[in-house]
Amino acid sequence: MPTLRICHLGKYYPPVPGGIETHTRTLALAQAELGAKVRVFCVNKGSPHTLVEQDGPVEVTRFGRRISAAKIDICKDLPARIRDVEADILHMQVPNPTMILALLRSKTDKPVVVSYQSDVIRQKFRAALFRPFERLAYRRVRAIIAASPSYMQGSHFLKRYSDRVDVLPMGINLQPYLNPSPSHLAKAKEIRAEHAMDGRLWLACGRQVYYKGFLNAIRALMKVSGRLILIGDGPVHGELEAEVARLGLTDRAIFLGNLPHYLDLVPYYLAADAFWFPSNERSEAFGLVQVEAMASGCPVINANIPHSGVAWVSPHEESGLTVPVNDPAALAEAAIRLVTEEGLRARLSLAAKSRAISEFDHRLMAERSLELYQRVLAEIQQASHAAGRPVLIPGP
Repeated sequence: MPTLRICHLGKYYPPVPGGIETHTRTLALAQAELGAKVRVFCVNKGSPHTLVEQDGPVEVTRFGRRISAAKIDICKDLPARIRDVEADILHMQVPNPTMILALLRSKTDKPVVVSYQSDVIRQKFRAALFRPFERLAYRRVRAIIAASPSYMQGSHFLKRYSDRVDVLPMGINLQPYLNPSPSHLAKAKEIRAEHAMDGRLWLACGRQVYYKGFLNAIRALMKVSGRLILIGDGPVHGELEAEVARLGLTDRAIFLGNLPHYLDLVPYYLAADAFWFPSNERSEAFGLVQVEAMASGCPVINANIPHSGVAWVSPHEESGLTVPVNDPAALAEAAIRLVTEEGLRARLSLAAKSRAISEFDHRLMAERSLELYQRVLAEIQQASHAAGRPVLIPGP
């Protein structure tokens, strides 16, 4: 039986940072490990040159961009390559206006699967202008993947295509978190010894943008003892530093910036009493870093964003605690409860690891995705048989 051939259409690809970029790489590599032939098309950020690289078994083509405006990159050769690529399935990550336009220009007849990562929350006028192109592209989409049932139920756009929506949770390689290396264990002890204050250490990480809610974490620190480590950088960094100074927390809120490698986070998860995840807008659709913390046995304190998958990833009283959105006092109360209520942290830590294993392992994600592709191809074959045109379905 022929090998299943997959072409992922992403915006960028690691080492370019970002949750969608990391997810695309994890999925592509896991699918290749299961025997699929996998390649990725993406934009070569900041360069007009097209590069073809190998990321292990995955071929990555970074297309040089000629023009970039309004978050849309124009790559001259991209539409033709999408049309001509040897693939049984095109898997596109959205929001991604660059790839949507390239897909339309390609006029490909290959089946398209979409991972719908997030609605457009703030830039609604721009989204409305682009909507006609988006709807044209979705006529070719055979299946739409939502990362959680919660997000699917709250998206007006997804409701329009409810007959094509499937839930496929994102996953990661859990092993570095479940079984940390001796060096990570040693580093965790160093971090705890250096940064814990009054026996307590809290952790928050992510790109410092408006919807991450880090101001709420800083304000919660006023109401709980201990020290907060913030890892990451971004456009609101200056605002966060100013709030720390205004509240007199400069010795208790530590900004470490971006770490050189994502696995450098492992010791911090191991050292922390809890992982604070106070995101406050539906722009935060899932929160994959929660899975990293859970697999490390670090309970999560998240916020109950309406119709987001955040509180579904780490449910209240199961793998962590969930508080109301934009409520620093409730965040502080949950943190205090976690370290003072006998047995609570230990119970949540064990359950967090168990949930990470059962729902968010990268191999499970890849298996589910391949099953979805096979179903899409089987539906096409059935339709072709009905029209008298049999089609061979590639195998895993």
